[in-house]
Amino acid sequence: MAVLNRWSDADAQAAVAHYGARGVSEALALRTYSARLLGADPELVLHGGGNTSLKTSVTDLLGDTISVLCVKGSGWDLATIEPPGHPAVQLEPLLRLRALPSLSDEDMVAAQRRHLIDPAAPNPSVEALLHAFLPHAFIDHTHAVALLALADQPDAEAVCRRVYGERVAIVPYVMPGFALAKAAAEAYEAAAASAAARGQELEGMVLLQHGLFSFGATAKQSYERMIALVEEAERALSHSERLFQPCGLPSRPAPAAALLPLVRGALSRAAERQGCARRWLLDLRQTANSLAVANDQRLGDWAGRGVATPDHVIRTKAQPLVLPPAPPAEGPEAGPALQSWAVQLEAVMQAYVDDYQAYVHRQNSRVGGHKTPLDPLPRVIAIPGLGLVGVGASAAAAAVTADIAEAWAQTLLAAEALGRFQPVGEDDTFDMEYWSLEQAKLGKGKELPLARHVVLVTGGAGGIGAAIARAFAVVGAEVAVLDRDAEGAAAVAASCGKRALALNADVTAPAQVRAAIDQLVTRFGGLDLVVSNAGAAWTGPIATLEDADLRASFELNLFAHQHVAQAAVAVFRAQDGAGLTSAAPDPSPLGGQLLFNVSKQALNPGPNFGAYGIAKAALLALMRQYALEGGTECIRANAINADRIRSGLLDDAMIRARSVARGVSEAAYMGGNLLGQEVTAADVAEAFVALARLDRTTGAVLTVDGGNVAAMVR
Repeated sequence: MAVLNRWSDADAQAAVAHYGARGVSEALALRTYSARLLGADPELVLHGGGNTSLKTSVTDLLGDTISVLCVKGSGWDLATIEPPGHPAVQLEPLLRLRALPSLSDEDMVAAQRRHLIDPAAPNPSVEALLHAFLPHAFIDHTHAVALLALADQPDAEAVCRRVYGERVAIVPYVMPGFALAKAAAEAYEAAAASAAARGQELEGMVLLQHGLFSFGATAKQSYERMIALVEEAERALSHSERLFQPCGLPSRPAPAAALLPLVRGALSRAAERQGCARRWLLDLRQTANSLAVANDQRLGDWAGRGVATPDHVIRTKAQPLVLPPAPPAEGPEAGPALQSWAVQLEAVMQAYVDDYQAYVHRQNSRVGGHKTPLDPLPRVIAIPGLGLVGVGASAAAAAVTADIAEAWAQTLLAAEALGRFQPVGEDDTFDMEYWSLEQAKLGKGKELPLARHVVLVTGGAGGIGAAIARAFAVVGAEVAVLDRDAEGAAAVAASCGKRALALNADVTAPAQVRAAIDQLVTRFGGLDLVVSNAGAAWTGPIATLEDADLRASFELNLFAHQHVAQAAVAVFRAQDGAGLTSAAPDPSPLGGQLLFNVSKQALNPGPNFGAYGIAKAALLALMRQYALEGGTECIRANAINADRIRSGLLDDAMIRARSVARGVSEAAYMGGNLLGQEVTAADVAEAFVALARLDRTTGAVLTVDGGNVAAMVR
């Protein structure tokens, strides 16, 4: 724990100048600047958490001055917020709402929207009224880890008083909304009056088991008060000693690459039984805090305590799934131990689902039975010997969950060192998890066609490979780009999105291939589809071809594809529990896909191209063999036969050579097909994506050559 005061007067003035050039007031520019400082520090807020506001005035069309509250809007993240992220709401109508004895969430949201200055602006924060009812110009709200360690104690009020004295108001836990806004305003006014009698001024407000507020007349004052209050909490925690109670683990636990596909498969089977989406992404964290929690004997007890702040429950659910300790990675007992672990995994996963459904039934009955149950799958998984795992519908979502899981671990350890970690109970947790205003934060956008799929593209740094990788990223897949050109793979991966993975390996080396796929599995949790694309051409008359050239062609154009396919199939089978006693494959397993970049040469060989064409013909046979043998496991194998694609394989020099060999011009050679048009790498990429989406197709060959009668499949 170590928050830092990152305020810079120079940067603040630069923000004023930058936003001022766009017509933004100085006050709102500074509000934006300090909000982003808060959002950039994971010790303060994470992924959309926290709130900031500004009280100022605007001029309407008639020239009248209107007092407004500019408060963080729904869908904005403090780390990246811009001035429109603090929509302006007329302040006076909000203040009048305080006189009401109660106000429903729906009426509260409607009232806030009705008084927006810009009717097209996003909904103001669910805590807008709390900000409105406090008198300060600038207000900051965070879920600082250090503060939560104090506020999640059985005697949290006494603990916070020891740390802060009378510098802050303290509010017992109340669920966000109108009731909390009124309770906070009353607590503030009582504490402020007491402070004024002593000639002091309140610096902030602690919401027990929830978070921390600071306020001030300026953005800088409110921000620096927040940092100072969190630093006070950190100092209080620095005197407490953490006592670890490690559980029994093998000296060398099984690695993530061995365990995560089993976890992903168990999630898939549990999801199918519940009618949920079957593919999930995993994000493993092995930081010191994550391992300290996962490897402690008290893990089971801690997991049942709840979330650090109720705001996190929509991302993590109330409790993590606790798995048995990782089995040993080596020794004669390693294989049986892994099988036993997989069997236990299935049982523990089902028990979690059953417990969650019982919790929902119990709590739904309490509130009247009108809540629609969410899916019962865990979002955080604790594996002793491995760490904490975030679960999400995408790599980005899994990373968000994993970040929050790490913050939970950090808060828990600090709270336990100080006393006892005791967050809100089941009733309050359920109310937050099933609060419609909180659920709205997650959004319900339509998923892209290959969302939740992990795709590996070999030869990904080349022209065709790069086009394939980008095409799969466009349709929502999580992409890993493998190439022996490390820099090229990294560049292509970067063009596929923040979460894409670059892998460096020579596909002709089986050990390197396996290591690369292990790295991929450790990153994403599993694998769904491989585009085996890497290849190169050797030329020369077959009658005088050197043995070394033919063998080299077969190494890259056949055996390398076999190395990749074998390693991928091992992951597919692990995800489906193949060969594990009492963890039989699901009736409709996840399976997987093997897509091979063959070539029209496999069917229509060209002169002086035998080394390439013969190897590609063998590759076509390899694809068919995988389709034949993998069908019962839902492992599909298909191929693209492309022709004359400009790439690293078919460069300008080879185009000239092949044109001469066929006795035509270069333009005629590249457009030598029934359509008379050159075929591009993008055309090949789109064909691979199309094949990937044909769920009932295997053993197929799709030609992408503009039409070549001699290469047609018949």
